[in-house]
Amino acid sequence: MQPPAARRSWQERWLRLRNRLIGDARFQRWAAGFPLTRRIAARRTRALFDLVAGFVYSQVLAACVELELFDILAEAPLSPAAVAARVGLGEAATERLLKAAASLDLVEPLRDGRYGLGQAGAALRGNPAVRAMIAHHVMLYADLADPVALLRGDGKTTKLAGFWPYAASPAPETIPPDRVDAYSALMAQSQALVADEVLDAYPLDRHRCLLDIGGGEGVFLTAAGRRTPRLRLMLFDLPAVVGRAPPRLAAAGIAERTTLFSGSFFTDPLPAGADVISLVRVIHDHDDEAALALLRRAREALAPDGRLLIAEPMSGTRGAAPAGDAYFGFYLAAMGSGRPRTPSELSAMVQRAGFSAPRLLATRTPLVIRVMIADANSK
Repeated sequence: MQPPAARRSWQERWLRLRNRLIGDARFQRWAAGFPLTRRIAARRTRALFDLVAGFVYSQVLAACVELELFDILAEAPLSPAAVAARVGLGEAATERLLKAAASLDLVEPLRDGRYGLGQAGAALRGNPAVRAMIAHHVMLYADLADPVALLRGDGKTTKLAGFWPYAASPAPETIPPDRVDAYSALMAQSQALVADEVLDAYPLDRHRCLLDIGGGEGVFLTAAGRRTPRLRLMLFDLPAVVGRAPPRLAAAGIAERTTLFSGSFFTDPLPAGADVISLVRVIHDHDDEAALALLRRAREALAPDGRLLIAEPMSGTRGAAPAGDAYFGFYLAAMGSGRPRTPSELSAMVQRAGFSAPRLLATRTPLVIRVMIADANSK
């Protein structure tokens, strides 16, 4: 039952008035022609169209990545005919793709009719981790073909759940090595995106021993070991995943000061002795009960003077709400486990696990990663 108008909040009354105006076709036409509102109306119209067309934009990007268009144009600008010969498409289809990519700043048309690499394309080409994420998004797009069915949870196994088998497995420690190859490689590539940023936000020089829980092939551990030569290192993850770490650790020259532990961090003992434990993009992969259980186990394993380091994208990040709430919200829904949390939600969970009140640390790209630290001594 709706409360009387007199009891409605000012905000609610304002929303009703604003939305009535915005939804009125006569007001829309007036705003589009009035000099003081014309630019605002045009910007809002573009934003609304981008929402409608966003999937098409993503598919244009996916086609460019699959056809390795950015690598081809990085060599030298080419005519549509020359590009067609390189990518194996007809000239008409190639020109359609090039025009679409140019509209998204992925490629750039030249006056002589050739196309070169655009600013966005150049940025993507310099970031293989992002390109790997784009390539694997074909599974996410398939799972989002019926978003309402995904939200209802119709019981069907999604493609992303199959890609991340640990998310729905009752015994993830039994997953065979051949089931982890693809997602471990993807995580290794994408972990490189954030490792340096996390370590810039929180250098580990003050610590004696790092335990990286859920650290995969050891990308973050390797970055930490290179930056802090005296730091002892411990890595804990599923047996099939940890088994992929030794070559990377040996190549980085840190194998001798690294100890590997395998198992499930929900059922197997966590190694003790670390005075800093890192959970890099781990907590948001799990539902609340499991995430809280993991935090409590980390608190038990941590030295009394130790510190917890959490790094992951968070919900409600100013200027990055679409990434935290829309992208990761639906990605984790398709994965079948976890949710993005606001800093206040995560802080409350960390304190329930027995840690001190956490602090957020500044990062250069909060859209991609945010860093939170908390002390084991909660007093």
